[in-house]
Amino acid sequence: MPIKTYLLTGLLVWLPLAVTIWILLWLVGMLDAIFGGLLSVLQAVVAPVTAAELERWRNVPGLGVVLVFSALLLTGALVSNVAGRWWLARWERLFTHIPIFRTIYNSVKKVSDTLFAGDGHAFRTALLVQYPREGVWTIAFQTGVPSGEVADHLGSDRISVYVPTTPNPTSGFFLVVARSEVIELRMSVDEALTYVLSMGAVAPVTTPAVPVKPVFTP
Repeated sequence: MPIKTYLLTGLLVWLPLAVTIWILLWLVGMLDAIFGGLLSVLQAVVAPVTAAELERWRNVPGLGVVLVFSALLLTGALVSNVAGRWWLARWERLFTHIPIFRTIYNSVKKVSDTLFAGDGHAFRTALLVQYPREGVWTIAFQTGVPSGEVADHLGSDRISVYVPTTPNPTSGFFLVVARSEVIELRMSVDEALTYVLSMGAVAPVTTPAVPVKPVFTP
């Protein structure tokens, strides 16, 4: 019995660290793969001598992470001024005129602008919703309010929510529900995600929930 207890205790100590390291190594490998792909393209268009030099850089571990991070930082700095925004507008105009590509690009851009906007409301509130049937509750996140034709059909007293799946929250379901049918939680989004990932095993210590109030108006 003590051996089993020790094994489980040791697993609880090392498992979070191992998973964290695994995720970080996966991210580093992915960024290095992107960097390697760029090097392959450059090698195809430059002289053999230069190609040999590029091949030497391919074997530097972690270099892709540094270069991708630097490129993102430099891009953000450039588009933060008037000239940078002008070039960004020309860049986006070019992409929006390419068939098929523009459909994917516009969809991804709208989603990313909504999720990462500093003044946005997406994924700022954790909720309890009844899903997949009445009487069964699950964690959800408010993503906005319906607009356009959806709002015309359903009315204004509705909110848009995302219900993540467990234990993989990157997939889930999009629902439009009445405000009166959800419960707003005081726990943070991080706490709610932890609750979902742990399949309810790790419950955050928070104050009691209260009925949802209008979080924001369109």
